[in-house]
Amino acid sequence: MDLLEELKWRGMLHQSTDEEGLRTHLANASADPRKVYAGFDPTAPSLTIGNLVPIMLLKHVQRAGHTPIVVMGGGTGLIGDPSGKSAERQLMTKETVAEHIERQRPIFSRVLGDDVTILNNADWLTAMSYIDALRDIGKYFSVNMMMQKESVKSRLEDREQGITYTEFSYMILQSYDFAHLYEQHGVTAQCGGSDQYGNILAGADLIRRIWWRTAQEAGIVPDQLSDDQERQLEDKVETGALPVGNELSVFGFTAPLITKADGTKFGKTETGAIWLTPDRTSPYAYYQFWLNASDQDVGRFLRTFTLLSRDEIEHLDGEVQANPAARLAQKTLAYEATKLLHGESEAGAAVNASKALFSGDISSLSESMLAEVMGDVPSTEHDAAQLEGDGVILIELLVETGLAKSKRQAREFLSNGSVSINGDKVGDDMHLTRDNLLHGKTIAIRRGKKNWHLTHWK
Repeated sequence: MDLLEELKWRGMLHQSTDEEGLRTHLANASADPRKVYAGFDPTAPSLTIGNLVPIMLLKHVQRAGHTPIVVMGGGTGLIGDPSGKSAERQLMTKETVAEHIERQRPIFSRVLGDDVTILNNADWLTAMSYIDALRDIGKYFSVNMMMQKESVKSRLEDREQGITYTEFSYMILQSYDFAHLYEQHGVTAQCGGSDQYGNILAGADLIRRIWWRTAQEAGIVPDQLSDDQERQLEDKVETGALPVGNELSVFGFTAPLITKADGTKFGKTETGAIWLTPDRTSPYAYYQFWLNASDQDVGRFLRTFTLLSRDEIEHLDGEVQANPAARLAQKTLAYEATKLLHGESEAGAAVNASKALFSGDISSLSESMLAEVMGDVPSTEHDAAQLEGDGVILIELLVETGLAKSKRQAREFLSNGSVSINGDKVGDDMHLTRDNLLHGKTIAIRRGKKNWHLTHWK
């Protein structure tokens, strides 16, 4: 299966310029590998799960035998992409942008490998003078055309917000990225989310117009065009059919923006956005996000965010229909997605922690994982001196922690075996001592299947 067919069955091909031309262009990876890039603006110290979609596009490019190129927006990030924004972005300092770039880099290495090419567009954009930008790039752009782009048009229609010349110029800078990469690195295709399609087209258009001007200066094409030739040229530019150089053409393709079946925003939880670095979203929390996918969403998520084969995913589709309570598709999605981003070890640890929480047997968890798994559980502080000698009477502690309303109710819970300490069921004569401490400072009490309480002893 070729790259485009792979993306199609996964539901990851939304738009493309000259699809058949692109298919031919990518057809012989073993003999003629192509270079394909996607750009990422450093608006935060990490990327969110929505940014993983273009990274997955690059991953499939890589698996098809072509070369993925990551372009980090050290230059464009100083301006801010107006696409999808209803108001002006807050401008960041150069130091902040540089810090964000360094903190995002490991994301690409983890998914695409340590040898992936990562470029920073500040290297060429900040080296260009304002006059050079106007003369060498701006002359190829029609203001009329730029004002028709959705990212600009919507802001112009909002008289309260409007759009500054700074953000208006963003399209020119991103377009030049494509032209620079084509000329200096041999990049012939750009990919991204569907919200970037206008910028991708503008970049391909710029390359074609630069080629046409260069060809005119070299006498390859007429310096003066008839009205009919002008119309033919514009038609070719619009359809992406104008060749570049001797045989190359440039192309663009996008993936659809991810949505959830229930209409809520993808990548958001009650605690906030899902991030791609472990300092902002831990591997366990990342695993849990995917584990909670609905039956309506899990098939699409398996196709987009894992590398499982078509047969494997279609088998999991069948399991959703035949035995939805087992949630095999969600468990597989959670493991595979976590493994891809955080590695096999972290994915395995997340699986074990999830099983431990479900079973109640948490004694095997590391101190850090215990804190992560039980992060939302109610807790109380206690004097560790009470654990000396005969220790603390559990019946009294159940009332103190609110797991029982009275001593009588506490005895009932204990007598019917519904109370466990650190995962082990206990009887009604239980006393807690230092021997019950996990990692020397915590005792976890569970009543029933879901009622947990952590006691911290100091």
